[in-house]
Amino acid sequence: MDLRPSRGGFLRPFGCGWFIRKFLLGKGPEGSMVIDPQRGATQADINYEYKEALARATAQDRVERTISHMVVSGADVTEEEAKKIYQRELRKVSRKFTHMRYHSFLMYFGILKRLGWVETTNETEPSSIQDNYPPAPRRVYYRLTKNGVETCEELWSNPLFTLYPEIGLSHTKKLD
Repeated sequence: MDLRPSRGGFLRPFGCGWFIRKFLLGKGPEGSMVIDPQRGATQADINYEYKEALARATAQDRVERTISHMVVSGADVTEEEAKKIYQRELRKVSRKFTHMRYHSFLMYFGILKRLGWVETTNETEPSSIQDNYPPAPRRVYYRLTKNGVETCEELWSNPLFTLYPEIGLSHTKKLD
């Protein structure tokens, strides 16, 4: 399946809400790092892992299409060649293509906080900017709340519509 539809923007191989939930559960989704769910992770780390997981998934999709075309045209593709093609495609994936901007991610994460699905832990750490500019805020760690763990994946798939159900109705396509 091509990740880019003919109309309407880009499809994602997995959603941001799904990824955040799995990541904070410590499952290491889509090849991301595995964390301790009690310790949690910072927003910047979650965002970075999400971007990289999307880049890997996008590259893998491109590799599968490329290899499929090669095999159909009669070429034999070794595992080593497939790995080279994957590395080439991974380098070509624009990180702007595969993620929301950091501000949008923070806004999205804010929705998760308002829903009570994530909470801060008592752990913070200096941000790297603090080495040169002491007034920078500390990096705060977040983890899932009990409510966030128990909430079904369907609600995690669109937290905005969960927070504001009246919006969801206006965006739902009515089938007769």
